[in-house]
Amino acid sequence: MGKRNFRNNKGGDKKNFGKRGVQDRDASWTDAVRENEKWETYYKAMNIIPEDEWDSFKKHCQENLPMTFRITGSRAHANEINDIFTKNHVAKLQDVEFEGVKLQPKNLAYYPGNLGWQIDVSKGVIRKNKEFADTQRFLVIETEVGNISRQEAVSMIPPLLMDIKPHHNVLDMCAAPGSKTAQLVEALHAEEEQQAPTGFVLANDSDYKRSHMLVHQVKRLNSANFMVVNHDAQLFPRMKLKGSNDFLKFDRILCDVPCSGDATMRKNVNVWKDFTVNNALGLHTLQVNILNRGLQLLKKGGRLVYSTCSLSPVENEAVVAAALRRWGKQIRLVNCDDELPGLIRRKGLNDWKVFSKDMTIQEKGAEGIAESVFPSTEEEAKEFNLENCMRVYPHLQNTGGFFITVFEKIDPAGSTKRSGEEEAEEASKKQKVETEDSAKPQQPALKHHPQRKEKMPRDANEEPFIFLDQNHEQLSKCWPFYDISESFARECTLVRNATGEPLRTIYYVSPVLKRILDAEEQKLKIIHAGIKLFVSQRNDTGNCPWRVQNESLQTIKPFLGTNRQLTCNLKLLEMLFVEAFPKINDIRTSGIDAEFSAKLDEMSEGCVFLTVNRGEGLENLFLPLWKGKSNVNLMVNKKDTHELLYRVFGISTSSKDEGKEAIYQKKLEAVKAARESTEPESAQDEGAATETEATPAVETESSEKPATEA
Repeated sequence: MGKRNFRNNKGGDKKNFGKRGVQDRDASWTDAVRENEKWETYYKAMNIIPEDEWDSFKKHCQENLPMTFRITGSRAHANEINDIFTKNHVAKLQDVEFEGVKLQPKNLAYYPGNLGWQIDVSKGVIRKNKEFADTQRFLVIETEVGNISRQEAVSMIPPLLMDIKPHHNVLDMCAAPGSKTAQLVEALHAEEEQQAPTGFVLANDSDYKRSHMLVHQVKRLNSANFMVVNHDAQLFPRMKLKGSNDFLKFDRILCDVPCSGDATMRKNVNVWKDFTVNNALGLHTLQVNILNRGLQLLKKGGRLVYSTCSLSPVENEAVVAAALRRWGKQIRLVNCDDELPGLIRRKGLNDWKVFSKDMTIQEKGAEGIAESVFPSTEEEAKEFNLENCMRVYPHLQNTGGFFITVFEKIDPAGSTKRSGEEEAEEASKKQKVETEDSAKPQQPALKHHPQRKEKMPRDANEEPFIFLDQNHEQLSKCWPFYDISESFARECTLVRNATGEPLRTIYYVSPVLKRILDAEEQKLKIIHAGIKLFVSQRNDTGNCPWRVQNESLQTIKPFLGTNRQLTCNLKLLEMLFVEAFPKINDIRTSGIDAEFSAKLDEMSEGCVFLTVNRGEGLENLFLPLWKGKSNVNLMVNKKDTHELLYRVFGISTSSKDEGKEAIYQKKLEAVKAARESTEPESAQDEGAATETEATPAVETESSEKPATEA
């Protein structure tokens, strides 16, 4: 969604104005009064809704939002999840009703590939009613592992209009909490089966703690082409790539600006009791500044999407008109009537009324009201084409409200008008603040180390990004052991600790992000970049002491040789999912997969890569397996195990089910306790040593979380 109620960068926090997403947690949706005379007076005066539609519009605004989500991943992966949902859940809910409302899920008409879904009741109905328990469990499991993204329907629209390609440099200027950011990253990787992306997504948010929310929201996508930074979007710093003298421009920019959020009334009860036209007036200048900065950073020929979750023209068409006024023929609004054909939308406005705080209509020149909030002149209206803006209203397709505009930056031949970029630069200098464009780096020695006095998020890592020599002693153990091709970008490995040495974790970033991180005097305050490639593993055999981390599997897979790869059949895979540390000899004597056993015997101890061929039309699985001295273990965390058991074998689980490692550990503890009570001390020590050998590396849920190195 657009960011409801922007948090003031200067610390202003009066009466919660300026806070994003503030909600009255004690307010009951059933008891809340969903009426506001000012709101009704204001929007009736705007004539945004035809009179014969007003009652339907208001009724929808007063109801809870339906439950919506989208299915993510590669084409084969997403289609498989979609087929399971359609076959096992859509069909079962076909004739089910709740308080007169049909629960059969239906596709969002405008979401590509029929991968967007809507159920016309709130998520609370699905969550609390036992008859929907199977569907709720499915949604929870698939959401936890990242196969489903629960997102408001209208929030999905802006990224769909950005037309992102794998080579694009993409900026999300006001990104938190990150549902749209995740869509941008998914779009960048959409063709990964044919080609790895060479572009990147840079997500920015002005709020430090909310910047860390982005990391958690997008981390599940395991992208080495994703970076999070923390800046005031109005003054977003210029960037360079190492080796380039030119400032970096972006191919695609999402400008989903902080707004009053008055179109979120279906999920945010505060809108009804707190609505005031002053919110929109107070945010207008901020929105204009962010949009202009985005247009400065946009490459010629690039596309910028401006959006809000407000219906007020002051935050929408007035902001767009202000940008068109400044930039002239260097930008244009894109007519998107032929894009997202299933989306019912209304055209942008050319005329609107401006109210003051006391709800009286004002004319241009009124004291204390910026001229840019007023409608364009007749001449400007013909030139601006504000009708190309899109307005989405709740009653049209049972959604929230939203405003979206698509800009394209052009370079008209023979244009002599002073550039909007020059005007925007001059305007920013007049703000009497120290912009990042002219500021000196705060700490040259640790240029990527943000300086913050406030309490850090639990998993924050403010250590520098230090790249390793590809011939580093520790890396030299990894490349041959895993048979990693020399075509892999070995120079893109790094550590996040002050020593500059690989102590616990070795990270990897895409080559283009390395050029950003390596650029001299870069003024970025970086929150996150990179994925975990190798994690240290205690190993007494003299083999490679580093194991490949799950989140980098898809990145490194195309570069792996055959030395550490093997396959297994589905019967063995099921056993590996439910049994921790099975004995190698037991697998061999069972005859469950003779080819697997024969090849495993040839391999040394350590991390192994397991491919499971599932048949035509189904996605093959690629999983990490640990080979110990006498046993093996599939290194898949509990959540992924539950999801794969259901998807591959149709085995349902409960959230209360313990993971196989937890069950195994209890058995070990029971055996140890029995021995300690019956055996002499020397025998106890020998037995403990035997059991210790049986617990090599385990990829647990906690190991997936970001960790600050010592």
